[in-house]
Amino acid sequence: MNRLRLFLLAGLFVMAPLRPALAAEAGHDFAKWEKEIAAFEAVDRTNPPPTKALMFAGSSTIRLWTTLARDFPDQPVINRGFGGSEIVDSTHFADRIIFPFAPRAIYFRAGGNDLANGRAPEQVGEDFKEFVATVQAKLPATDIFFISWNPTLARGQNRDKEATLNRLVAAYARKTPHVKYIDASAFVLGADGKPRPELFRDDQLHFSAAGYKLLAEQVRPYLPK
Repeated sequence: MNRLRLFLLAGLFVMAPLRPALAAEAGHDFAKWEKEIAAFEAVDRTNPPPTKALMFAGSSTIRLWTTLARDFPDQPVINRGFGGSEIVDSTHFADRIIFPFAPRAIYFRAGGNDLANGRAPEQVGEDFKEFVATVQAKLPATDIFFISWNPTLARGQNRDKEATLNRLVAAYARKTPHVKYIDASAFVLGADGKPRPELFRDDQLHFSAAGYKLLAEQVRPYLPK
């Protein structure tokens, strides 16, 4: 009888569905980021970032934002973006790239690669909720600002999905303490409703210097006073 009960319980455990974020992690290759995460840690050992700073985290928009210190000169900033990453990557490595510095606020932009890799906006929205839950479990007073997605020339086919993700995150932020939504979706558009080419690099995906200048203007009102 005991063996039968154990067998049945084991079967139930195996068949139990994973939460969306955990399901995303199940087949995800985190090892490919080990070199970049280790590089962060190596720099931190020789030049430790300040605690209680403003952390910018996420994918390539953040990684390539090399003018953060000049854009926000009155604030200590930390850049923890790694290009090509998805939301679950930042969640997975939070104990190595976020928690050691106890940032006062996190400005987060990720999810575009998730959509480009075939995940639905609803799934990506759940991944963001999991990121928030992970951060708030250890840093409950840290504000998390989600910088919205904007149309690009390279990923025009994902425009509707990006807009849906923006709406889902905005709705979630309205009812979640310490989570804010920064609408940075329209500043790239011209009078014809299309992305302005001069705001992007040659790859038509990542911001040019002019694009980052305007992005900084969208974020600046959300900096701590």
